[in-house]
Amino acid sequence: MGTVHARSLDPLPMQGPELGVHADDIETPEMEQESKQEVLENKDVIVQHVHIDGLGRTKEDCLTYEIAGVFRAKNLIDVMKRAHEARQKLLRLGIFRQVEVVIDTSQGVDALPNGLDVTFEVTELRRMTGSYNTMVGNNEGSMVLGLKLPNVFGRAEKLTFQFSYGTKETSYGLSFFKPQPGHFERNFAVNFYKVTGQFPWSSLRETDRGVSTEFSFPLWKTNHTLKWEGVWRELGCLARTASFAVREESGHSLKSSLSHAMVIDTRNSPILPRRGALLKINQELAGYTGGDASFLKEDFELQFNKRLFWDSVLSASLWGGCLLPIGDKPTCIADRFYLGGPTSVRGFSMYSIGPQSEGDYLGGEVYWAGAVHLYTPLPFRPGKGGFGDLFRTHFFLNAGNLCNLNYGDGPRAHLSKLAECIRWSYGAGIVLRLGNIARLELNYCIPMGVQSGDRICDGVQFGAGIRFL
Repeated sequence: MGTVHARSLDPLPMQGPELGVHADDIETPEMEQESKQEVLENKDVIVQHVHIDGLGRTKEDCLTYEIAGVFRAKNLIDVMKRAHEARQKLLRLGIFRQVEVVIDTSQGVDALPNGLDVTFEVTELRRMTGSYNTMVGNNEGSMVLGLKLPNVFGRAEKLTFQFSYGTKETSYGLSFFKPQPGHFERNFAVNFYKVTGQFPWSSLRETDRGVSTEFSFPLWKTNHTLKWEGVWRELGCLARTASFAVREESGHSLKSSLSHAMVIDTRNSPILPRRGALLKINQELAGYTGGDASFLKEDFELQFNKRLFWDSVLSASLWGGCLLPIGDKPTCIADRFYLGGPTSVRGFSMYSIGPQSEGDYLGGEVYWAGAVHLYTPLPFRPGKGGFGDLFRTHFFLNAGNLCNLNYGDGPRAHLSKLAECIRWSYGAGIVLRLGNIARLELNYCIPMGVQSGDRICDGVQFGAGIRFL
């Protein structure tokens, strides 16, 4: 079902505090250290050979791109730096369990006095790996069983089967991933999937069976994804009390769409960033490649983060989108936007803003939402430098609106309608970061601007997700 919230099928990496001796606790003579580094930097060297030991099914030609930078090193410090960068690139391929670097003087009859040999000692992953994870989506949890075949054909390809059983969604899918040698960010993927979801705010059940192909590539400072998706959708009522508007939407439909996504992300972290900005722009065009759904869908996400005094952070976000039907056929409930809940406009129940019929929320064709946050450390900084740094307190003010438009009225009428009946709320709470992909929030919310038919959550509200306003 189309919503303004993304879902993640990636496990959550849990990162704890680093233990051991802190670098500031080690006393070293500064002058002596600087002189040693100066000698190493001034000593010219030549990297004569680079070896990769431990290869089995991996083809060497796909690795030459990752280690080519080592040959351009001019001194020992540069060799160490470039070798470390090459090690990170090899690990990023996802085909090695371990990569170690050994730097030694060159041996053999062609060895130069200042020649060096660099050896990467690698340990390949098994041909098949399994995993079991619990994951957090937008206010839902799930259990995920996965089966992965890394490095299927020896050039960092990956075949993955994944089954997920959650509180609101059950899915399984088969994916094939193929990166371009030497350009890991430029990759191709094919996905086959079936997803069954329950959407109680709309008394709706949806089953999607589909296939998609996507090509991702960087361009200057942006990342782009081109995607084609064909999906057979089956909509049904979740309860006998479903409204007539929802029953009218029930049945089968076929959607074939082309989409493009552009991302510019300069944040230091996707969860609780302290600085940087984010811009996401998505376009989806359905109907011109087949199917019975025809529309143009545009949406964007904008975020700015600024670090202030006393380790506090000011964050501002803005979301927006519109859905334009093509032809005489109205838009489908599965393609519209939904707003409200602990991950968007706090103080309102999940997706309980906007058009509704007999208590069932039908979504809208245009929306906007904005928020301002002030994040601060916990009072008195308990657990500073460790577990306590995973928590932040925040004060927030958020607002938004969701509605349908008559696109013959003109832009001025559209803006005036979006400015009417604005829902907004304010409050404070505690945020817990889960790894670098999700977070939990426990907030006290005071909803304002409540309209007839909206469901509110006045007081304590809990939220879990991967994307927050």
